[in-house]
Amino acid sequence: MKRTIRVAILAFLTAGLALPAPAFAQEPAKEPGKQDKKKSDRAREKELDTPYRKWLKEEVGYIIMDEERFAFLRLNTNEEREQFIEQFWLRRDPSPDTVENEFKEEHYRRIAYANERFASGIPGWKTDRGRIYIMWGPADEVESHPTGGSYQRPSEEGGGSTSTYAFEKWRYRYLEGIGNDVILEFVDPSGSGEYRLTMDPSEKDALLMIPGAGLSDLEAMNMASKTDRFTRADGTRLPKTLAGQTSRMNQFERLDLFAKIQRPPAVKFKDLEEVVNFRLIRNQIHFDYRFDYLRVTGDTVLVPITIQIPNKEMSFKATEGVHSGVLNIFGRITTITGRIIQTFEDVVNRDFPETLLQASLKGMSVYQKAVPLRPGLYKLDLVIKDVNSGNVGVINTALRVPRYEDNQLAASTLIIADQIERVPARQIGLGQFVIGASKVRPRLDSTFTQADRMGIYLQVYNLGIDEASHKSAAAIEYRIRKDNTEVAKQAETSDQLAQGGEQLTIEKTLSLANFAPGKYKIEIQVTDQVGKKTITPSAEFTVKPAEKAPEKSAAKN
Repeated sequence: MKRTIRVAILAFLTAGLALPAPAFAQEPAKEPGKQDKKKSDRAREKELDTPYRKWLKEEVGYIIMDEERFAFLRLNTNEEREQFIEQFWLRRDPSPDTVENEFKEEHYRRIAYANERFASGIPGWKTDRGRIYIMWGPADEVESHPTGGSYQRPSEEGGGSTSTYAFEKWRYRYLEGIGNDVILEFVDPSGSGEYRLTMDPSEKDALLMIPGAGLSDLEAMNMASKTDRFTRADGTRLPKTLAGQTSRMNQFERLDLFAKIQRPPAVKFKDLEEVVNFRLIRNQIHFDYRFDYLRVTGDTVLVPITIQIPNKEMSFKATEGVHSGVLNIFGRITTITGRIIQTFEDVVNRDFPETLLQASLKGMSVYQKAVPLRPGLYKLDLVIKDVNSGNVGVINTALRVPRYEDNQLAASTLIIADQIERVPARQIGLGQFVIGASKVRPRLDSTFTQADRMGIYLQVYNLGIDEASHKSAAAIEYRIRKDNTEVAKQAETSDQLAQGGEQLTIEKTLSLANFAPGKYKIEIQVTDQVGKKTITPSAEFTVKPAEKAPEKSAAKN
């Protein structure tokens, strides 16, 4: 019934767009022009409640179609807006026969990655690289020149050697609705880290305005003049080429590509199916869980839900010397009024050879699902079923997602991890435990041995940007205490971390070899030296003695 109502509302709104304007006998109605409609839409945007305005401008601004924006701005109640948002994501679900919406999850992963990698005095999602990444995903090939310098032009750009500003070339083998072999160029002529999408390949040429410098092949042979570059009528300042102009450099081709690449990707309309409700039963398997909170946009928070199951809670079946255990995991997130926000399900397989089974039973199996949510109070239902035994474990708990206010210094959850490592470029933002470009696996009990290395992961948001340098300036101080006594201290700056955006990411590993067994507290004090604000996230951890290797028995004579 709910689905019927929602579809009816959307159909009514869409149909409303096609209704003719009423005619009056006294005076014909004047049709509003495009400028009037734009003004009206801007006024309607300002009237929206903050969460919906941010959703429209920040979260889906690059992917929402014009007709969808038009319809959304003409909704009257928040309930209608919530239904519209739900339908918006369902229309884009590539596999409606599953409970996950891969498109939505990938979209918010892209926003998080753009904010982490492309920030430059403005949030990463606002930059040209961030916009293209969010709309079209990672490029198949990236040619990066982060410091510019000496550059040998390709023949289609006139050949010859010159010096360039920092620039990047992104190549997509295929983009739906655009074509094959799409090449985009981003240039940073100011050196501020903000790369601009350009239609003119000569924009990266740092010697363009210097007479006699950075000559092309024809110019070096006196077969062309550098001044010819400034009389071109195609919008570029490229030198003349020996082989003539390629189709890629044709001004109409470039204009067409520039227009298409900035349009929202096409929406594929698919049939929607109802989500099946699962009945939760009593607890038989004991497991631990934790939530972390990482800002994606001002109104969206990425919530990794981590589950840790002791292997001894699982049942194993032996087949040809291998012991196999299987867990089915189901999760459901609902609002306090019972509306389902998201469901997910997955399978965890564990296989151990006979010789390692007993040792493996002392270990843990860890699973994680990252879900983008709006700030607010939710209910989380988690069910784990052991396929071999039929045993089931259940938790029902509140999920309080914090709101990260604009212009207020804030931080993510401080994650204590047993593994932090960089992932390959093609796996960025994908898979369990991956945050941006790093794999961060939480240690749920925060307990380590002296032989371990402890990982620390933290994101800091809304650092002030210096108007002169266009960079942030943060001082970070790490303090570790045991029984209120400081046992370790270290300091560094955002410059040392080579990060100058409004978001700062801290990821480190710490050797525990010199820490005596006991309980500790780590504090990370971050001081925004531009905004003159300080925050101090903290977390506790425990160090145990390293296990001694069994002594070898003496050899018999």
